[in-house]
Amino acid sequence: MSHDPTVNAGDIARLAGVGRAAVSNWRRRHDDFPQPVGGTANQPLFSLRQVESWLRRYGKSYQVSLGDRVWQRLKAAGDLRLGELVSQAGALLTGRQNALGDGSAGVGSAALDPELAGLVTELAEQHDPLTAYEFLCERYLEAHSRQLSITREDVAELMVRLAHADAGTILDPACGVGTLLLTPLTTRDVRVLGQELSETSAAITASRLRLRGIDAEIVAGDSMRHDGFAGQRADAVVCDPPFNERAWGYEELTGDPRWEYGLPPRGEPELAWVQHCLTHVKPRGLVAILMPPAAASRKAGRRIRANLLRAGALRAVIALPGSDLWLLRRPAAGERPPSDVLILDATADLASVEPAWQAYLEDRSDQTVRIIDLLADEVDMTPARHQRRDDVGRAFAEVRDRFLAAAAVPPDLKVLEQPLDQPATTLGDLIKEGLVTTSQAPPKMTADGGDVPVLTSDDVLNGTPPSGATTMQQGLVAIRPGDVVASYSSVRVMADGGAVLGPHLTLYRVDARRLDPDFLAGYLRAAGGRASTGSSRFDVRRTRLPRLSLKEQKAYGEAFRQLAVLEDAIRETSTLGQTLIRLGLDGLADGHLHPPAHGLTP
Repeated sequence: MSHDPTVNAGDIARLAGVGRAAVSNWRRRHDDFPQPVGGTANQPLFSLRQVESWLRRYGKSYQVSLGDRVWQRLKAAGDLRLGELVSQAGALLTGRQNALGDGSAGVGSAALDPELAGLVTELAEQHDPLTAYEFLCERYLEAHSRQLSITREDVAELMVRLAHADAGTILDPACGVGTLLLTPLTTRDVRVLGQELSETSAAITASRLRLRGIDAEIVAGDSMRHDGFAGQRADAVVCDPPFNERAWGYEELTGDPRWEYGLPPRGEPELAWVQHCLTHVKPRGLVAILMPPAAASRKAGRRIRANLLRAGALRAVIALPGSDLWLLRRPAAGERPPSDVLILDATADLASVEPAWQAYLEDRSDQTVRIIDLLADEVDMTPARHQRRDDVGRAFAEVRDRFLAAAAVPPDLKVLEQPLDQPATTLGDLIKEGLVTTSQAPPKMTADGGDVPVLTSDDVLNGTPPSGATTMQQGLVAIRPGDVVASYSSVRVMADGGAVLGPHLTLYRVDARRLDPDFLAGYLRAAGGRASTGSSRFDVRRTRLPRLSLKEQKAYGEAFRQLAVLEDAIRETSTLGQTLIRLGLDGLADGHLHPPAHGLTP
């Protein structure tokens, strides 16, 4: 193992107590900043010793904690061995040569070298073994966020609560690094079972549980092909299985007894996981499993979905951001299946799930769908398809109110028989006279990991808040209230500051003592509109404006501002109008809206 730890830009920022933008500036401004020793062009790695030397040379305060030194020493082994070393650190801290619960030889044959083992032990003595190990696990998950699938914390907590996995035995047959299994352990009344394909992840999970004093059995292996808990049943099962894994064992497992509800099609591995979980839960026990949204409607899985519904095993399909949550209950012998199933779209409100589930369990839910109706159709349980129809009526009323409120009144402009003959000037002359200054954004702007808001061309066009982001760098143009910002197709007077100018935009800052910004913006818009109908290249500096007093400019500016408000209102009402039409059609068709005619009652 190399003994020269490396750090990335985020590590350097953390050590020096600065933002990532400051590190980027150091690299640009100082030729002697250490050159990358590894990594990629987008994610370079630097020698920790060289960075420390540079920071000292420039008098930059920094502090490398013991935890950071341990982590950098682990990282020095390279990405391929990082997980193995983290698992070995867990085995060291738990006092077990083997971090797995299946009696095998553990992950890898090499233990930590004496120096690294000493640092890990020292870190545990400085804090405590659990805190020390969770620090290393947190860094490991951060470094491998793209390779490791981690269940969202709020979703994990929701799944555990819904499955009542807070007592007895809980099983996760695809436990990863233990996210779901760690969630319910507010007490030690839970016995934990877990299986994970990756030996490294299984070892990390085992150590995390044991350091909490939890009775856990974690095994490594393929749950589909080599079930580590065959014949065992838990009180609750929670699972976030791998999606779209085609090589799940279809050929080898054709006659497997777990397929009580039908042989999962080759392209429906998630339905294999559903039945695997049901096999391992006690009668009346609950299963909470995340599924890809398409699993609720794919034609290939129709027969299994129908069988799950007929048996009363599938009780709820709940749409969450990015996935669906299926709640299942293993039927007890002789138990009468329910007549309906809960189907809920909770993508916008996770807090709505538990009250809806409780209402369903108490037989007072108004968000259910009759199972007989699903069986008579395509057994399509996509939550969006089964939106409560009375919601259409309420949505129609809300959109109608917004549509009416968005309407704007055109300015009251006087019609003249002959155009006014006024002395004129050009934008170029106003710039020469100092009444207007112009600015443009730098040609290249860093967007990676930035926290500086950027106004984009789309924002100017649509009148929306700044939607872009960048890092602090030289050449940025800060926007102030009253600035006029123009793109190729739109002009807008800024009401707020706090953002910077984005690419392909030009900022015009007026001397407010002599020039009204709305007045300037109006003539820029008029000139741009006329130029768009011609074939010659438009020179914005040749835009002509009348020479008027500030008072007269403000009168023109107010009229231009009202036209801008009208334009935004028309854009908004156009969008709302399309939504209003769609909701009206749906509501009239299904009977939740009706025309005000005689003989019809709501």
